[in-house]
Amino acid sequence: MKATARATSNIALIKYWGKRDITFNLPATGSISVTLDGLATTTTVEFDEGCESDEILLNGAPAGDAGARVTKFLDLVRAKYGVSAHARVETHNDFPTGAGLASSASGFAALALACNEALSLGLPTPALSALARRGSGSAARSLLGGFAEMLPGTSPDGADAYAVPLADPGHVPMNMLIAVTSSGPKKVGSTEGMQRTEETSPYHPAWVAATTQDLDAMRRAIADAVLEEIGTLAESNCLRMHASMLGARPPLLYWNSATVAAIHTVWGLRERGIGAWFTIDAGPQVKVICSPIDAKAVESALRNTPGVTDVILTAPGAGASIVESVS
Repeated sequence: MKATARATSNIALIKYWGKRDITFNLPATGSISVTLDGLATTTTVEFDEGCESDEILLNGAPAGDAGARVTKFLDLVRAKYGVSAHARVETHNDFPTGAGLASSASGFAALALACNEALSLGLPTPALSALARRGSGSAARSLLGGFAEMLPGTSPDGADAYAVPLADPGHVPMNMLIAVTSSGPKKVGSTEGMQRTEETSPYHPAWVAATTQDLDAMRRAIADAVLEEIGTLAESNCLRMHASMLGARPPLLYWNSATVAAIHTVWGLRERGIGAWFTIDAGPQVKVICSPIDAKAVESALRNTPGVTDVILTAPGAGASIVESVS
């Protein structure tokens, strides 16, 4: 009844921004991501009939609003699989939480995997991915290593909405450097931001339509291991998503001045003949794709960018795993 799981963040190369169903947390479009070898969440879940309510700690302190999302997920697990016991949950992130670094992806992937192990559910990977999706849409992808695609599905209950593998971590020789421009939580969460964009931005339908073409192109680029095409597509898709956000009322701007400075740093590197391409999620951090041979030059340029407080060097990594299990 107790298990510890570890999962890492994933960064979407082709993003989703919007939901076709909020209740089942179903994305409006598919998405493609790369799971990283750093930015890890370690989660321990212990179900105990003696607990009167769920006890949730995040980085050693009561989880607050984040704990409510965990309890909602645990309620889903209890209802779906006939479990009566409440749980103790201890989660630790080794990177900033809620700051646009996909901590919810690694967090709910680790939580879903730990619940599966602690309760001996024996869920196959597609079902486990669909379960993780209920906590966070991007968590469905963090269960898998390397490159993965989230299928939006067509079923009303989301049974066919889960992540599938596209390529192993070593298939595309690449690094991803994360330029950290803020460590605080973002003011508008992704779920709220998506809903606002869908309801008020005139550019959102065009974003959804363009994403289908981007998905097809990215699949081919990953299969052929063409880093320049992967980077070019990721950067273009990112800018389209943020353009749709800017069209919302009130507008959504997750960037700060250092975000913009880092964008210009990446463009400057390309002008010098160094292959580097950026992508930005719903937050101010800038993720930069490059070849391993260019990683040092890219890291140096980012560290010298005004407002960048840290640079994290990562690469494609393995999927979620069980660290410990106690029956």
